[in-house]
Amino acid sequence: MELNDLDADQALLSLSGATLLLFTAEGCASCRWARQRLPAMMLPVDRIAWVDAGRNGGLVQRYGVYHLPALFVIREGLFYGALNVALTQQALSDAIVRCLGKVPEELP
Repeated sequence: MELNDLDADQALLSLSGATLLLFTAEGCASCRWARQRLPAMMLPVDRIAWVDAGRNGGLVQRYGVYHLPALFVIREGLFYGALNVALTQQALSDAIVRCLGKVPEELP
């Protein structure tokens, strides 16, 4: 699922289940790797949503994205936080489960 400045809020507020939101950019090697590998990983989320950081400055600013790829967890329209982990299936899965155990906030 691709999101942008115009549709991200509406989509994230209306989606049921957990979403892993990733900010990436074309020139970022780690981002290209994430785009290739993450969809095949068995992660405890219902979907992965992608945002092109180079084309969606409003979202980048609101989410405080300072490095790429940047990962965030959202469930049922609530913000559970950022993930700063290795991009491996086990590390991501563990971090997502921990993140979903936190008290959620409103979307940025």
